[in-house]
Formats: sequence, structure tokens, C-alpha cells
Amino acid sequence: MTTASTLDAAALRDRLDSPHPPRLIDVRTPAEFESEHIPGAYNVPLDLLREHREDIVHQLDKDVVLICRSGQRATQAGETLRRSHLANVHILDGGITAWQRHGFTVTRGRRRWDIERQVRLVAGLIVTLSVLASVAVPGLQWVAFAIGAGLTFAALTNSCAMGMALSRLPYNRGGATCDAQTIVSQLVASDRSARES
Repeated sequence: MTTASTLDAAALRDRLDSPHPPRLIDVRTPAEFESEHIPGAYNVPLDLLREHREDIVHQLDKDVVLICRSGQRATQAGETLRRSHLANVHILDGGITAWQRHGFTVTRGRRRWDIERQVRLVAGLIVTLSVLASVAVPGLQWVAFAIGAGLTFAALTNSCAMGMALSRLPYNRGGATCDAQTIVSQLVASDRSARES
């Protein structure tokens, strides 16, 4: 299986100005997408993409650029799409963070914390509280050990169970309707309007 190519922000900007721009798929949570996204991007959260990849893949017939905050989730999404034999997949190197660092336009909405920041907060709180509470409850320091082991495993496997769990919270779902049927309908409508113009 081949790996997805990466595009830097400047190369993506050039491709978006071309006669046949790629389709932008942002795999962050709806709340992160609502906070800020590249204009014209579609929000297809990573967990939904994994669950409904066959339905979604059929709507991705032109070049696709996957976007997340820094590139990690987009890389995972790229692996998922390539397992469905989609070869026209690219990753925005450095994610939306790199896009903004170049000063390119983003659409902004209600500000929310990104998943990586939430993971750091929750993991840090659990470790701190379990170590402090272990003074009164012997053995509680093993909770801190479990969190540390989980974070190590997440780094080695390039996955994060805590992040996936946090992404399902209502706070991270935002106000947008984000289900497979809605996403496929948006992609179909986009193709129809592109053909008509």
C-alpha cells in the first residue's frame, strides 16, 4: 500500500487557484471545524470517515486533500481511504496550523479547544489528582501509571483512545449536523454544482 503524498500550505493554495481544485476534507471534530477551517472544506470527522468510508469514498473521484490540526489525524484518514483503494489522497503538511502560519484565509466561528489540548488537560488532571490522592488512598498512583502508559502507546501507534473518546462528547460535536448521510449529500451536491458551472 502506498502512502499519501503531502502538500505544503503554499502548494495547496496554488492548487486551489487552479482550474481543477482538489476537494478539501477536514477530519477534525465538528466543534474544531466550526472554530476555524479553510474555506470550501467539508467536515468529515475521522471516526465517521472510518465507520462509513465506503459510502464516502464513492464521492471522492477527484484529488482529495485531508486536513486536521497538525497532520496526525489526516494521516490516519489517508490510511483509511487508501485501504478502500482511493489513490488520489494528499495530506496538508502541518495541517491548518501551517496554513494559518502562512497567513492564508480561514473561516472563523465559535472558538473551542482542539482535541490535542483537551487530551493534555484531561491526562494532566488525572495524573495530578491520582498522585495527590494516593497519599490518602494507597495504590491510586497506578492510575497515573496507566495514563502514562496509554500516552506512550498512543505516541507509538499514532492513535489516541482518549482523543477519540473526547471527540464524542457534545462539546466537540458543535452545532453542525455531522452524519454520513448529510456528508454524502453535501459531496453529491458539490459535484452536481461543479458540473453545472
